[in-house]
Amino acid sequence: MLVWFLPLFLVFLMIGLPVFFGLLAAPGILLWLNGQENDITLLYRNLYNGMDSFPLMAIPFFMLAGELMNRGGITMRLVEFSQAMMGHFRGGLAHVNILSSMLFAGLSGSAVADTSALGSMLIPAMEKQGYTRRFAAAITAASSVIGPIIPPSGIMIIYAYVMGESVAALFLAGIVPGVLVGLGLMLMVKFQADKYDFPVATKKHSWGERGQASLKAFFPLMTPVIILGGILAGVFTPTEAAAVAVAYALFIGIFVMRTLKLGDLPDVLNRAGITSAVVLLLVGAAMAFKTVVSLSHAPEAMAEFVLSLTSNPLILLFLINLLLFVVGMFLDAGPAIIILGPILGPIFVSLGVDPIHFAIIMSVNLTVGLATPPMGLVLFVASSVSGERVETISKAILPFLAVEVVVIFLITYVPAISMTIPRLTGFAN
Repeated sequence: MLVWFLPLFLVFLMIGLPVFFGLLAAPGILLWLNGQENDITLLYRNLYNGMDSFPLMAIPFFMLAGELMNRGGITMRLVEFSQAMMGHFRGGLAHVNILSSMLFAGLSGSAVADTSALGSMLIPAMEKQGYTRRFAAAITAASSVIGPIIPPSGIMIIYAYVMGESVAALFLAGIVPGVLVGLGLMLMVKFQADKYDFPVATKKHSWGERGQASLKAFFPLMTPVIILGGILAGVFTPTEAAAVAVAYALFIGIFVMRTLKLGDLPDVLNRAGITSAVVLLLVGAAMAFKTVVSLSHAPEAMAEFVLSLTSNPLILLFLINLLLFVVGMFLDAGPAIIILGPILGPIFVSLGVDPIHFAIIMSVNLTVGLATPPMGLVLFVASSVSGERVETISKAILPFLAVEVVVIFLITYVPAISMTIPRLTGFAN
């Protein structure tokens, strides 16, 4: 009877119950109907245990670092740097939007923060230059999914925590796929710019002007270098790296750039606290949900079903990509990883797929789901920022989603894309 926990959870989602309550109510009701009251106690105890983790402390610290940098005007400097480098191309502001997302990814690791911070600046600017508002919102939403792929990445921290993998290895494995998504989106923008005669954002900057923009963006751009460099050199753990990122953001915001005031801190802490609480509650609920997954023996049943379809790992990877793409349309990446990771991961590792490679396949696929209709979270954020309806953004984003799907299959069938850097640095076999 316990195997009905997933259909019941989906029913709760469809009637509008928040994910957090659905993750607890679905297994709780079935355990009660099954006469397993003791396991209900275990379920809700694991809600706290799922959050009580040192590695997960990295998530609120990275959230806080992102808020500090956004409030301190660092986002604007990244946009100015991107505009100096790419604003002179046709469709320049769309290219600037994508490059800014790639740079912002190294600061926050959050697609929602990317959409909110960059969208509030770039969507009105693009509309003023002649782009339609729906196109501006669509490219902002599409490029924001790079945030959780290029390190630091909140969902990769969650995956590493759930599956016992190396955070550093996952961070390194996400660099090339994230860049590949950005380049793919730029190619699509170039195609559309030539076809629809998009405007040029600015005149071509001189090397002196580019140098000045680079100097202004130097301290923000050093953030991912400090984070990754410290982790790879063994100076600090990912959680300590997140704390260092907060200290660095405070230092450059208050003392170097002098764009952050002490009076800004209460609001920054409040926003970061609320966002972190939402993520950690979802992680705790999903870990409790995972308890019932193991009690129901669903992973074994799923493995038998999947392997009964075909034993060819290439076909199975294709089918799993389709499954993850559909799941990503309805479920946020964090809970989806915690629910499906323990079920799907062991299946593909047993078939010879490297666990780090599968982690990237799953993480990138579910991250793209954040921008996929009908329930993609960043679509709603982009709608809120732009004032455009979700339905119209969903239509405009389809060409960019097609590019991201192509990248997903490239990552899936060309393991070297994600595995080369971890192997060269000794973090993967």
